[in-house]
Amino acid sequence: MNSISTTGTASSFLLTFSSTSSSSSSSNFSKSQIYPSSSSSSRFTCRNQLNPREDLPFILHDTLQTSGIDITHAKDAREGFCSQIKRLSKIERQVSIAINASADLAKTALLIAAEDDALVSHSSVPLPVKSFLERLDTLSMGFVSHYSLNLRSASPELFLDGLEKYLYGYKGFRRAPATDLPESRDLYLHSVLTHRSGSAVMLSLIYSEILKMLRMWGLLNYDVEIYCPRDEVHFPKGYLKQKSKLSDQPYILTQQSLLVEILRSLKEVFWPFRYDPGRSLFLRAACAAKCISGPNTAEETAFERASTKAAQHRLERGVWTSVRLGDMRRALAGITYFHGLQLH
Repeated sequence: MNSISTTGTASSFLLTFSSTSSSSSSSNFSKSQIYPSSSSSSRFTCRNQLNPREDLPFILHDTLQTSGIDITHAKDAREGFCSQIKRLSKIERQVSIAINASADLAKTALLIAAEDDALVSHSSVPLPVKSFLERLDTLSMGFVSHYSLNLRSASPELFLDGLEKYLYGYKGFRRAPATDLPESRDLYLHSVLTHRSGSAVMLSLIYSEILKMLRMWGLLNYDVEIYCPRDEVHFPKGYLKQKSKLSDQPYILTQQSLLVEILRSLKEVFWPFRYDPGRSLFLRAACAAKCISGPNTAEETAFERASTKAAQHRLERGVWTSVRLGDMRRALAGITYFHGLQLH
């Protein structure tokens, strides 16, 4: 029989789900755990006995390490991410990504990718974050050498038009194809730099990093804002901040909203329970586990029922990932990253 229970205090939180009535011994994990059992009875537990502000970001790492998986590179990447986030003041979090801040946004995005790469590949070497930062520098220098006019004397409109022709024309960066299930490589900065195809958020980040580099070199002496489209077709574009209108606000990414968008996208694309996007991720999982009572609705499709059974079956067997059905490790990494971003 299915059951779900929660207990919580100011210093601890416990969430337990059991799908059978058979008894099982309590966990021996002393710190935290999120795990699917390999036995026939499924049991999923999330426990945090320490201060959530200190413990939450590393729950997944502790669990994988307890299972004998080397999480050295993943943990290094997470610590680097936290170090960057701590540099952002409350005021800086709300400023545009086109403005230099204390945190290195490109490096922060690459550290997210570095942790996910370490969790999946188990490689003996970490993702080369420095090499991809250098690729961004090379991209910026390429614009300077490619541009035929004097950048300092060019009008803002001509300057930005030239940058967009360089980025989206000459270099061939493009929006990722619109699909119900985005490709994960379109959501990681290192993959977008390699394949030159990405989400609007990733292309906006690359655009902003080039602007920052040009400003540092003294080639940009006016304030630029970046328009990040919310549709699936248009490209991010720059414009003079003096020409900003109130209606532009929903299309401007701040330092924090950019990171939130990156993490939300990764969390959703890797969550195993993919159907019914109108529900929260937790409710999708709870429904799949039959924690929510009630008969199936007429709208529930055969695909949804099959997806639910497949995801539940994989978790019961201790399978964390599959090619098209999500990756619980990276979904949970995105969740804990997101909470870490909110807590700092």
